[in-house]
Amino acid sequence: MPHDGPDPSAAAAPETRRGRAVRVGLGIAALLVGLLMAASAGLVWRYAASLPPLDLAAASARSTVVLDRSDALLRPFATADGRWRLPAKAATVDPRYRAMLLAYEDRRFQSHPGIDPLAILRAAGQWLGHGRILSGGSTLSMQVARLVEPRRGRSLEAKLRQMVRAVALERQLGKAALLDLYLALAPYGGPLEGVRAASLAYFGREPMRLTTAQAALLVALPQSPETRRPDRFPARARAARDRVLDLAARRGLLTPAEAAAAKAEPVPTERRPFPMLAAHAAEEAVAAEPGVGVIRLSIDGRLQARLEALAAERAAAAGPDLSAAILVLDNRDGRVLAQVGSAGYLDPSRRGAIDMTLAVRSPGSALKPFVYALAFENGLAHPETLLEDRPARFSENYAPENFDLTFQGTVTARRALQLSLNVPAVALMEAVGPARFIARLRAAGAGIQLPREAAPGLPVALGGLGITLTDLARLYAGLARGGTVPDILRRAGDSGATGAEHRITEPVAAWYVADILRGTPPPENALPNRIAYKTGTSFGYRDAWAAGFDRQVTVVAWIGRPDGAAVPGLVGRVAAAPILFDAFARLGTEPEPVPQPRDVLSAAEPGGLPPPLRRLHRDGGEAQGPALKIAYPPDGARIDLGLAARLGDDRDTASQGLALKALGGVPPLTWLVDGQPVAQSPRRRAEWIPGGAGFTRISVLDATGASDSVSVRLE
Repeated sequence: MPHDGPDPSAAAAPETRRGRAVRVGLGIAALLVGLLMAASAGLVWRYAASLPPLDLAAASARSTVVLDRSDALLRPFATADGRWRLPAKAATVDPRYRAMLLAYEDRRFQSHPGIDPLAILRAAGQWLGHGRILSGGSTLSMQVARLVEPRRGRSLEAKLRQMVRAVALERQLGKAALLDLYLALAPYGGPLEGVRAASLAYFGREPMRLTTAQAALLVALPQSPETRRPDRFPARARAARDRVLDLAARRGLLTPAEAAAAKAEPVPTERRPFPMLAAHAAEEAVAAEPGVGVIRLSIDGRLQARLEALAAERAAAAGPDLSAAILVLDNRDGRVLAQVGSAGYLDPSRRGAIDMTLAVRSPGSALKPFVYALAFENGLAHPETLLEDRPARFSENYAPENFDLTFQGTVTARRALQLSLNVPAVALMEAVGPARFIARLRAAGAGIQLPREAAPGLPVALGGLGITLTDLARLYAGLARGGTVPDILRRAGDSGATGAEHRITEPVAAWYVADILRGTPPPENALPNRIAYKTGTSFGYRDAWAAGFDRQVTVVAWIGRPDGAAVPGLVGRVAAAPILFDAFARLGTEPEPVPQPRDVLSAAEPGGLPPPLRRLHRDGGEAQGPALKIAYPPDGARIDLGLAARLGDDRDTASQGLALKALGGVPPLTWLVDGQPVAQSPRRRAEWIPGGAGFTRISVLDATGASDSVSVRLE
């Protein structure tokens, strides 16, 4: 039957034709897009292949940084082109900063291959819709590419180059290294590059611990580093920071309350100076190792800061133009724990750029303990030996006086050293011999300078020579170490020298001096018997010294004018000793006495000593006949203990000991081994039974106090 309604097949036919046409059109479009993309990819591939290899050498340049023993920053140095680009890694920055950085700059950083297609499409759509760029499509990888290979102008070709380089960097470095590169290269205005330099310059702290507001500001600045510099445009810097905080709140990184509190925090309005602790030590280390990026010193940064403040305070209180220096050594290995070269590195009025720990100065009485040590070692004296402190003339033109122009009469060596009396020190120097004394100091590694290279004379006992503070500290550390002088270790990883041992004296003599100096009266308001110390004042009041030690550390302090001008009233006990005691107090440890070695000769008074040690005789027995001399064993000999008896004794005498023989002198003779009496005889021969192999010093004294010594090696 005929149907009155429309024919369904007739209606479906046009619809089907239209759908087919749409599908065909879409297919053709897809094909064209595919062909276009393939062609574009081919063009991009060919473009990428035409680019030269990416050179990362310039991007890898960093500021040299000098660190302390705990890797804390002491002092950074600008790069050759004057930029502050400190090394930084993601692991060393605040986690909140990292989270806000990725949220603000590149949300899909961990998933994209270097370019973010969604961000590029969004930026392109906004540009087409508004006729201007509302948001950028650059990823962190692309920003690093621009920093690694900076190019002038903003063009399509430059953007394409960044994309190609970003993909290459992702493949070459990986995400972690690429993020580290951004943290080191991001610009922050002026010569500041990298988050660490910016954090130190604007906040005075490392980027590991930042406030929320500080982290947000560091995220915002690299987008426009010159126009947002807080030291020039604080309002713009605040606005940019607050936008980062708002975004962080919207994306759940911060609560609204945290964002509001961060916005209330002021932005910095000036740059802070970079750290400059141990400025001299850092400068010397960089000069010694040019081109090294990271240098680690043995210095304790916290102690260094405390002692630099102490030196500045004391120099300022002492008067204008004065400087001060302090050196702290670890007695175990000679490691430098603090090196204060001046009272202010940047203070021109005090010539702060001069490192006074390395300057040659006159030590005054600070070397007297080593005169006594050599006398004790050679058996010339003991701490309880009586010395004469009376007017005396040692040569036609040399009659020393004490600092206070008074004399104490007859005193023990202990008291003479504690009071720093001059006549007894010169008398001991006369007995020891100035040339021998200087030779011992130099053999211990001290760079001694004599006036115009003159022959050493008796005035060297009172400071008539030149020495550096560093060498003086080494010598005093030798007293704390039983006579062994350490080499100076300045690097955190140094293990010490393996060469010949430097020795200033024998263990017993070193302990005698340490025990005496521990009883030296302390300066005003200081506790007694805590540290062994000695002061010194150079001729003309040019240098004031104080050197002290306990079992653990040695500290030497100096104050004076770097130009060598006289400072009336500048006395070691008044000006330098308080610095020394304050330095020990700032170490934060309780002083420990130097341990007593074996073979110490104890005597409460001179009467308990062997007769030759009871009093120092200046005549030395010169009119009594031939000079006293050890005939056997000879100096420097290597002695086989199994043959010692036959070599020194009569052929028909059986003996298990080492024969000792002397020529000249006035009996009875007293023999000492390493400062310990072992035999007393009316004859010029004796016998000693060694306790074992090793180096040994043998001394002999006669009834007049004359002496001679030799060093031998027992095998």
